[in-house]
Amino acid sequence: MIDRIGLYRLHNDPLPSSPPDESSGQTTGIGSGERPRVIAVWIILAAIIVIYILSSLLSGSLFQPSLRALLVLGAKENSLIDQGQYWRLLTATFLHGNLVHIFFNSFALYALGPESERIYGTARFLALYFIAGIGGSVASYLMSPVPSVGASGAIFGLIGGLGIFFYLNRQILGAWGRAQVQSMAAIAGINLVIGFSAPGVIDNWGHLGGLMAGLAVGFALAPRLTVNQTWFPPTLVRHFESWGWGMAVAVFAVLSALAVVLPGAS
Repeated sequence: MIDRIGLYRLHNDPLPSSPPDESSGQTTGIGSGERPRVIAVWIILAAIIVIYILSSLLSGSLFQPSLRALLVLGAKENSLIDQGQYWRLLTATFLHGNLVHIFFNSFALYALGPESERIYGTARFLALYFIAGIGGSVASYLMSPVPSVGASGAIFGLIGGLGIFFYLNRQILGAWGRAQVQSMAAIAGINLVIGFSAPGVIDNWGHLGGLMAGLAVGFALAPRLTVNQTWFPPTLVRHFESWGWGMAVAVFAVLSALAVVLPGAS
């Protein structure tokens, strides 16, 4: 029987920053003591801030960029997407409607992003973030006729990705892992309730779409943890499913097909 305190120490050790290719059948031990590098989160956060400043300069207002400026920079606008401007499904995730909007989304990315990138590794984190963001935009495009912007769909995808990671590994991580599952569920639930309480102001379809896409991509790309008891002390080992990238690509393909085949809400 593995000592609970020993396991706690192991699962609080940092995850390696460069996970092996799962097709090789390799596994990675956890507990090397080397702190993984987090780089993609900071690049995305910097891009969001720079683009907000640009939208403010185009609008002449720091607090609330104009709709015209947001449309020029790539906001989600159904009539324009219907004309073939599908790139708006991605660019909208870098834009924000006002200073409060970008503050909360930036803080959420700061709080959730580094942990997500350390757990998934940079490449898988980027796939999780951007596919979830596109998932949120597609859901908003299909269900809401109102122009929208924001990284909320991608951030909800991170909540889903973290939640599914802790759920898949809840037996290994014990009570701490199960508490993390409950925490992620509570964060998602509270924010969805807030969104439904403010229809027309908050794009809850974008939140739901991002959450569902994040759960799907997270299930595909999240590492599975096992305990190697042949080492002393016992060591957590992470493994990536060989079919993970294929499923992530399939989720992206389905989202793309929905956006191309189905008309936007009007």
